Amino acid sequence: MDQVKFSHISTGFIAVFIGYASAAAIIFQAASSAGANQEQIASWFWALGIGMGMSTLLLSWRYKQPIVTAWSTPGAALLISSLDGLTVEQAVAIFLFSSLLITITGLTGVFETLLKRIPTSIASAMLAGVLWMFGIGMFSSMSQEAVIISTMLAAYILAKPRFGNLLIPFILLLAAMMSGIAGKLDLSNVNLTLTQPMFITPDFDWSSLLSVGIPLFIVTMASQNLPGFAVLKANGYNPPASRIITTTGVTGLLLAPFGGFAFNLSALTGAICMSPNADPNPKSRYKAALAVGGFYLLAGVFGTTFVSLFSSVPQSIIVAIAGLALLPTLANSLTTALSDETHREAALFTFLLTASGINFAGVASAFWGLCLGLICYTIKNWQLEVAKTKQTQPKRANTGK
Repeated sequence: MDQVKFSHISTGFIAVFIGYASAAAIIFQAASSAGANQEQIASWFWALGIGMGMSTLLLSWRYKQPIVTAWSTPGAALLISSLDGLTVEQAVAIFLFSSLLITITGLTGVFETLLKRIPTSIASAMLAGVLWMFGIGMFSSMSQEAVIISTMLAAYILAKPRFGNLLIPFILLLAAMMSGIAGKLDLSNVNLTLTQPMFITPDFDWSSLLSVGIPLFIVTMASQNLPGFAVLKANGYNPPASRIITTTGVTGLLLAPFGGFAFNLSALTGAICMSPNADPNPKSRYKAALAVGGFYLLAGVFGTTFVSLFSSVPQSIIVAIAGLALLPTLANSLTTALSDETHREAALFTFLLTASGINFAGVASAFWGLCLGLICYTIKNWQLEVAKTKQTQPKRANTGK
């Protein structure tokens, strides 16, 4: 095995840091909606950390690609309203049912067949739309932390030639120091404690399985797995989609009784690991994903500690760090998406609809952006074929007298 660099480890930490800091509160709300107590909520974070860690390590090491899994943030948002009035035992049954559907999808190969039909330009446009909010977020967050974020941006511009792959860790350290000096880094609730898993016996209720389990499955596949594979494809990787989907589904089946509600391929943390900041060599970037897996495991074992640590940093700082870390990936995605002049309009529609952030029928804008892009792409190809056919048809001979 080649040498592991500090940039791999630092990128892995930053990816996990951003993922937990930006979405842990949603997990708390979802668990609370199901009536989970404090011990059960801690078990949810244990199951999620262990599941994401093991699956990320296994897949990245096996295929030597930066294959990063994550919890389903849109799925957790769906659960906040959907689990109201249900018991935590019924919630666990829903998790098992959704994970079973994901496993079946992976085993049948349906998802992989669909992915092969997505052009690289459309995949890149969808990825750019997903990352767009993080790019503009670092500027909109200046209204809350103008001095700190302006300093971070200046450091990025001025120090990039000198720090190279260590630039983002340096900016994160700088932001933490400035937050501490300004009294905005609250570490009072951070305690080093081990998280204990708690087995919850499922209570199968067909009504809740169908009304919540199927939407959770659809949201996870459309809003998480599709963008996740788009990230890999846009960065030149060719992952075994069916095996990855099956792995995440089986992981959910094993850990659902402990609170692992959904596992899927990650778009955000995956994109961070595929950035040149992780490694200039794309073939070595899987080591950053291995670091993510290691930090995931720590986050599972010390679940409540990690959540309290990441929550101590102002949210606007998290948004700015994410934007700066994803800037190279966003630039590459836009370049790839718009490089094909023939289908540039289809890619542009994909990007704009995805970036709009609209949510229709409980499914995020990335899915609808992809659908619109594929429709435009298909229509354009049909128009080109019609034009080509007309040009190649022989002209009728003039038989008039």
